Amino acid sequence: MQQIMVVGAGSVGGFFGAHLAKQGPNVSFLLRPRTLRAVQANGLTIRSASGTFTVRPPCASNPRELPAPDLIILAVKAYDLDATLDQLEPVLTERTVLLTLQNGVDVEDRLLSRLKRDCVVGGVAFIYSKIVAPGVIEHYKRGAVSIGELMGHKSPRVLAIADLFKQAGLPCHLVDDIRRAKWEKMCWNCVFNPLTVLIDDRIAKALDHPEMLPVIRQIVGEVAAVAATLKVPLSEDIADKVVRWSQEIRDIHTSMYDDWKAGRQTEIDTLNGHIVKLGHELGIPVPLNEALTATIKVVTERERSGPGILRIDGDVIQPIQLGLDAIAKLPAEHHVPDVSKLASGFKGKGVRVKGLLEVPAMAIGADHVTFHSLDGKFAACLTIPQAVEHGILIYELDGAVLSEQKGGPFRLIAPGLGDLCANVKGVGRIQVSKGPGRDTRPSLNCDPKPSPSS
Repeated sequence: MQQIMVVGAGSVGGFFGAHLAKQGPNVSFLLRPRTLRAVQANGLTIRSASGTFTVRPPCASNPRELPAPDLIILAVKAYDLDATLDQLEPVLTERTVLLTLQNGVDVEDRLLSRLKRDCVVGGVAFIYSKIVAPGVIEHYKRGAVSIGELMGHKSPRVLAIADLFKQAGLPCHLVDDIRRAKWEKMCWNCVFNPLTVLIDDRIAKALDHPEMLPVIRQIVGEVAAVAATLKVPLSEDIADKVVRWSQEIRDIHTSMYDDWKAGRQTEIDTLNGHIVKLGHELGIPVPLNEALTATIKVVTERERSGPGILRIDGDVIQPIQLGLDAIAKLPAEHHVPDVSKLASGFKGKGVRVKGLLEVPAMAIGADHVTFHSLDGKFAACLTIPQAVEHGILIYELDGAVLSEQKGGPFRLIAPGLGDLCANVKGVGRIQVSKGPGRDTRPSLNCDPKPSPSS
């Protein structure tokens, strides 16, 4: 294997790839633009207790700009696999071998299904490291891989890959059943990745509470039941092994925890979510994995923003975001089924501001509310009594979601206010305040029944 391409320079690909590149000049990296710029400028740096070093390997964001690879080490997240293959396919040949170092248990089958040839070697990475900046990886513990052919034989190519790692000073273990090895790590991942997020702490906090041990056993039991149905039997004491394996790394967080804290997408769908999917398909109850998947998605979801999301903040106890679905579920008494009865020219649906303001708890003394357009250019401020009695947000026109061209997704009207009318297109924020807020209305002498084109 003359040419090696490492795809990704994160906590896994960065560490293993840098060691391979340090050993030989025939290692290149396929990187995302941000990481590419950093590595081109400063190199790829590994900081570790055993020492710090920097390599400057060939790198690009287009695989055609790199040497044609004999071995591709896939170190991207499993959720990026399809997009990565789209990028790689132009440089794949009949001799190209792909080594997988992702979490999860379905990557190898996805590759084989798409590429239609025997080109995949399975791998499991055992490492604790994290990205501290693009092109800079801090390594704390471990740093080994287990690899194997999916059919279990010791082929020339798997022996050659093991030799590459060993020459770079990286422990590489050949295993006869790589699928079982991946399912064993899946058991560990499905326990401690979500738990460290939910307890917002290290593995030790989960291990040190006796009440948690039966929970760990049940999570592992669900994973093992799915594996057994897929003809990958795990040992009867696999749950005890998961706990035992964790004792020497009890001080660490997990990759899911680090991704969450860094604002990155988590692998919950690759881990517990995949167990839920398989459980449903196979008719196996997986209630704890269902609960973990749902809860992690709620905990780690980024605050939504942009068109279609209405934020209410300011002098409220807790800011909130409401999408169209949430607004539609407000009590019927707050909805206006036919806005045209109150404002001619608007044949559509709306929601009364009164209903919206009843959702957040307002601070004592709040007396005004300001409606801001999403682009920040326009605003109208009303007293809370004015907003409650007259304010309506239109969200549907002629049976369809109110388009941005017509002032949507939310457009404020205040029929009945007369000279104090308010009409703001593209409302994205409602700000509660003590005292008046921003107001861009050029004149308070405006038409109380605005037309859709106003």
